[in-house]
Amino acid sequence: MELSIIQTTQARVVATTAARLDAAGVLAFKDRFRAAVADAEGRVILDLGSVNFLDSSGLGAIVAVRRLLPEGVVLELAALTPPVERVFRLTRMDSVFTIHPVVPIGPATAH
Repeated sequence: MELSIIQTTQARVVATTAARLDAAGVLAFKDRFRAAVADAEGRVILDLGSVNFLDSSGLGAIVAVRRLLPEGVVLELAALTPPVERVFRLTRMDSVFTIHPVVPIGPATAH
């Protein structure tokens, strides 16, 4: 599973290119996400715009990576596809995370 990282003046944006976040890919996702945010400060935005399928393992992985963030760093979600948004709504996790309809990024900075 590949992750792309963009550091902006407002947040670190981490995007997955995977179409599925399920049991088959959660270990790789958690490992790569941990490395991507190890030195993050402030806000981390997880861009889920390419994910069309999310099962309970994938949801659990997102909750788990939230706990892996350095102290004081907040995880927000963005660009949820309709099937993924439905999972968050049905599990009421949409009340736990700040969810943006699109990725709210400012100018990129060197990273």
